[in-house]
Amino acid sequence: MANAPAAGQALDVLGLIARRGEPVPAAAIARDLGLPRSTVYHLLTVLVERGYVRHLPEARRYGLGLAAYELGSAYQRQAPLERLARGVMDHLVDATGHNAHLAVLHGRDVLYVIEQRATGRPLLVTDVGVRLPAVLTASGLAMLAALPPAQVRALFPDRTALVQRDGRGPASTTRLRAELQAVRQRGHAVEDGLVTPGIGSVAVAVLDHNDYPVAGVAVSYPQVDVDAVAAAALVRAVTQAAGALGRRLGRSAR
Repeated sequence: MANAPAAGQALDVLGLIARRGEPVPAAAIARDLGLPRSTVYHLLTVLVERGYVRHLPEARRYGLGLAAYELGSAYQRQAPLERLARGVMDHLVDATGHNAHLAVLHGRDVLYVIEQRATGRPLLVTDVGVRLPAVLTASGLAMLAALPPAQVRALFPDRTALVQRDGRGPASTTRLRAELQAVRQRGHAVEDGLVTPGIGSVAVAVLDHNDYPVAGVAVSYPQVDVDAVAAAALVRAVTQAAGALGRRLGRSAR
């Protein structure tokens, strides 16, 4: 970015507005990014002219413009992971009769990029675009377990980085490491009603050719409908789906 500071600053402005979820005053942008107000106003003027930002003069705020939406839509059309995964996820839903979803790690969260709903199954909170704490989800635990330990430590250096819900979830980094070790030993992660009461999930990480977790494939199901035998079948189906997607991404068969 040293050779193009203005480009980096413009992207920082767009990223801040996108994260806020609502229009932001220029003064707040300057404060949060540590930039001079004159620089921020210059960047905003260019971004407004190009359509990436819209100015709301009555509110004296700035929000994302139509060009930003079109750029995001183009990503959705072109994103290789989603394109390659769609058929795999369709097959997983057909094979299990349950809702399936694909998530990626985004910092300490998971971001859901595909949700394939099975007919007659309950709607879930894991819709496309939803973020949830990785340590509370099967998809997140599956991916974290496949990360290098040093990266997990960087993400969760101490207990203040952890999130619990209703007193559940890892309360310490020691407990998190134990949970991730259990996931590695099983080869899959489970979640038992922590995200949505009564709904369980099983997930497996999708690994690329470097054994890096690029995504997590999961199936969610009403817990009353799944006994031990059915749960084992779901694990096999999710494992097969994660392996199939990994091969589509260039991972060789092991």
